[in-house]
Amino acid sequence: MTSNDKKDFTRQFQLTALSALFLASSGSALAAQATTAAAPVTQVNVTLTGDNNGECHLDKNQVKAGPVTFNVVNKTATGITEVELLKDNRILGEKENLAPGLPAVKFTVTLDGGNYQLYCPGAAQELVAFTVTGKQASQGSDDISSLLKQGTEGYGRYVDTTVGSMVTAVGKLHTAIEAGKLDEAKQAYVQARPYYERIESDVDGFLLPGYKATDNAGNLDYLIDMRASNLDPAVGWHGFHAIERDLFQKGKIDAQTRKYAQDLTKNVAELNKQVKGLTYKPEDLANGAADLLEEVQNTKINGEEEAYSHIDLVDFAGNVEGAMQAFAYLQPGLTKIDPILTKQVSDQFTTVRKMLDNYRDSSSLGGYKPYTKELKAQDAAKLSRAIQALQEPLSRIAEKVATHAGA
Repeated sequence: MTSNDKKDFTRQFQLTALSALFLASSGSALAAQATTAAAPVTQVNVTLTGDNNGECHLDKNQVKAGPVTFNVVNKTATGITEVELLKDNRILGEKENLAPGLPAVKFTVTLDGGNYQLYCPGAAQELVAFTVTGKQASQGSDDISSLLKQGTEGYGRYVDTTVGSMVTAVGKLHTAIEAGKLDEAKQAYVQARPYYERIESDVDGFLLPGYKATDNAGNLDYLIDMRASNLDPAVGWHGFHAIERDLFQKGKIDAQTRKYAQDLTKNVAELNKQVKGLTYKPEDLANGAADLLEEVQNTKINGEEEAYSHIDLVDFAGNVEGAMQAFAYLQPGLTKIDPILTKQVSDQFTTVRKMLDNYRDSSSLGGYKPYTKELKAQDAAKLSRAIQALQEPLSRIAEKVATHAGA
């Protein structure tokens, strides 16, 4: 994104925030006018424990079609850190980095009748059958539903554009690596990373042809964005962070680096092909925004994401920008549903953006200060608190927009 694009984006977000503030001032009137005959949301509680070599327990295995919220908590399962809802090898919703003792997290999806599976990697029984009966109600046709539909369509175009730009950026990285130009490759790496960070929650369920969702060897998100901390020994190194290690830790480009770049180019091109023309539901945008902020908490603030280049704040900003875009596309409809909540989220986004501006450094790769051990020790708690203040109201959006779909 160019400096002019950033200015335009900032102005646009400021205008939408001011609009939300004005509408919130008459929140009771808007709430009275809104026709939000909300459909009920079915709650499913998922509990992870270390009992019997790891258990993934659902309090119900069958629900009626419609909006469903999965509330996930890891009590004692050290070997289970992820939960995915699958249908026909497609990931419909997920939560990652589920360390024991952390507060419960949730995702909301609108499900039609059929057979699903809850996938808990590392559990004694990894796949748990889940059934949905009946048929999903048709989407509402009122003004709010129309606004939400316009938002999802606009967001779909945003994802297409972002992935297309990533293809171009990765191509430049590949070219620099093929030419053996280390400094150019480092710069190209940093320029390519934010594209993935903005939309990674939307593209983490795609597979290479012929693979199952349970096989990391065919999981495009894994192949593109795997880290040292989540390395599958059976699959080996691939993707951005294998290249990052060679460029920034080893400080050299060799035949293996070129192979990493070749594979990354191929996998990003496949991802671009698969995301073209995707349709989204309003709750997809809300879940995605929440997931991006969880990425910030779980892999950026602790310095895990960019362990060799230390550009974690570049990724941090990319995650926040992607979450803010998802929210902005929902904002017109959400303002009519709940103007007070909309203003809370908008205000917290503004706070986080202002905080990030304090870390800008035009002399550093990516335009942000390197996330050194010293900076992490000094500011990690502050960064975490700011994201937590945004996560709380943002986590309530998915149910708000999902329940209106059947109004």
